[in-house]
Amino acid sequence: MEYFRPNIRSLDGYTPGEQPQQGKFIKLNTNENAYAPPDSVLQAIRGVDGVRLSRYPDPDATAFRAAAATVLGVESDCILCGNGSDDLLTILVRAFAGEGDTVRYSYPGYILYPTLCDIQGCLGEPVRYEKNWSMNDSFSANANHLRLAVLANPNSPSGTVLGADQILKFADTLPCPLVVDEAYVDFADEHCLALVRERPNLIVTRSMSKSHALAGLRFGYLVANPTLVERLSRVKDSYNCDTLSIVGATAAILDQRWSTENREKIKSTRSRMHQALSEMGFAIPHSQANFLWCTRSDKRTRDIYEKLKLERILVRYMEYPEWGDGLRITVGTDPQVDALLEILPSML
Repeated sequence: MEYFRPNIRSLDGYTPGEQPQQGKFIKLNTNENAYAPPDSVLQAIRGVDGVRLSRYPDPDATAFRAAAATVLGVESDCILCGNGSDDLLTILVRAFAGEGDTVRYSYPGYILYPTLCDIQGCLGEPVRYEKNWSMNDSFSANANHLRLAVLANPNSPSGTVLGADQILKFADTLPCPLVVDEAYVDFADEHCLALVRERPNLIVTRSMSKSHALAGLRFGYLVANPTLVERLSRVKDSYNCDTLSIVGATAAILDQRWSTENREKIKSTRSRMHQALSEMGFAIPHSQANFLWCTRSDKRTRDIYEKLKLERILVRYMEYPEWGDGLRITVGTDPQVDALLEILPSML
C-alpha cells in the first residue's frame, strides 16, 4: 500500500525468537531467565488494589527510580524508565537521529538496532567486530557525521565484553552520545555504570528481563547525565510504564539477595555448558551473558537447530551476512541443560 513512508514500505521488521503457544518445549532460544522471579515481586504485584489500576501510572516511575538509585549508587534524576530496554533504545534513536542522519552500531550485534534506524529513516552504519570479538578503533573513527553510536556490552550473540578503558576511549573520540547496551551485564564481571559520571555523552541502558526474570513484565531503565535524562523524558510516551511493571520492578531491584543467588546459579551452569559443548566440537567465545554462541566448521548449525526443534528443544539459529551463522543457546536450568547435552551427541 502507498500510504506508508518509503522506509516503512521496505521495512523487514524485527524478528523475535519463537514463542510457542502450544505444546511443551524446552526454551533455550530467547535468553529469558530460566527461573521464576522472587516471591517479593509476586507479593508486591498482588498488593496493588483496583483503585490504583483505575488510575494512570506514575509517568516518572518515581518509586523505582528511588529504589534503583540506592542500589546502583547514582542519583534518581540520572534514571529514565521504559517499557523494556527496547523502548529506551527507541527513545534514544528518536531523540538523536532524524531522517538521513547516521547511527553507528556494532556488528554482529542486537538485530533490533538496524530496525530502529529503518523506522526512523536514518542510516544505520554497522562496524564489524574482529573475528576474536574485539573491536578496533574504527568504531569511533571518521565519526563527524554521526548522531548516535550504540554498543552492546555484553554483546549478543557472542556474550563477549569490551573493557571499560576501551569504552571510555570510544566516548572520548565520538562526537555524539555513546549508548552502552547492558541488557546482560548482571552476568558479567564488570560494567560501565560508574563511567556515566566521567563522560556526559555516555548512556547505559539496562533490562529487568534477564537478570531479574521479568521478561513478561516489560521494564528497563537507562542511566545518563541528568540533563540528557530530562530531555529524553520529553520524547517518551506519557505513560510508558504501567503500574504493575513499576511495582514489580521496584520489588525486584530491591531483592539483591535473590539476584545474587540467581546470578551465581546461572554462571555456574554456563560454565558447565561451555565445557560440555566445547568437548562436542563447538567453538564458543568466552561469554559473560546468560547464553553461549556456538559455531561449527564441520556441520551446518541450521541442521542442528532443526533437529533439536523436532525434539522440542528450542535454540536460536542466527545468520549474519558476511560474518557467518551459529546457535545462540540460553543458559537454562540444570535439568533443561542436561536434556540438551544428552540429546546433542546423536545429532553430531
